[in-house]
Amino acid sequence: MTSKRTYPWRLAVITGAASGIGRCFAEALAADGCSLLLIDRNDCVLSAVDVDIHTLRLDLTEPDAPHKIMQHLDAALLTPDLLINNAGIFDFKAVNDLSRERINTYIDLHMRVVTHLSRLMAARMVQTGGGCILNMSSMSCWMPMPGIALYAATKAYIRVFSRALNVELRGSGVTVTVACPGGIATDLFGLPRNLQRLGVRVGALATPEKFVRNALHRCMRRKSQYINGLLNRITIPLVAMLPISARHLIKTKLLDRIK
Repeated sequence: MTSKRTYPWRLAVITGAASGIGRCFAEALAADGCSLLLIDRNDCVLSAVDVDIHTLRLDLTEPDAPHKIMQHLDAALLTPDLLINNAGIFDFKAVNDLSRERINTYIDLHMRVVTHLSRLMAARMVQTGGGCILNMSSMSCWMPMPGIALYAATKAYIRVFSRALNVELRGSGVTVTVACPGGIATDLFGLPRNLQRLGVRVGALATPEKFVRNALHRCMRRKSQYINGLLNRITIPLVAMLPISARHLIKTKLLDRIK
């Protein structure tokens, strides 16, 4: 454990903590001396850390998953002051090519769980002296592109919900930060590892470690929103101006060819 801590939190709850950005959040906070409750449908294992690690293996698409998390906190006498809603999924498929079950998973993970767990945890934090909530949206929330329609729409919900909830909680001691990452070198999008490394070298992708470090600093400073990288921030208005013809070209030249 470090003698001088970077972050103020004592106990963080992280969903989707078994891999990817969620695991990076867990590793960064544990290295700083923050205790953790790690939640995933797969086993979460962190090695060589000198903090209390609690794990909860849970399918977040279960209707009562948020309440099970709160019950687990109560049973273990845990009082979190940081929640990271990170769990999510991604497909590059047209909506009509997604199964009913897959569509429901998008809605469950990106909307229902984020909403209910944010509400329950915010109320708890108000009672226990304050805290921070970090919700993971995406740069795609500004990109209604064919192939990522459901992903982009549900991530847009996270951004709008988080910004509004942060205003509603003003003065309560609880703040909500929404992170909207651009390209990150993880396995979420199915990019091979060699292309991930190439993307980082040429600056097209950020490492998850750098993104996590910056996102936690923005959350600690109680900023309402974090978009990584100047290029990503410049891209937002450009994407918004894309004509329908350009979006159709993406569909016919890319999406239709990978079916």
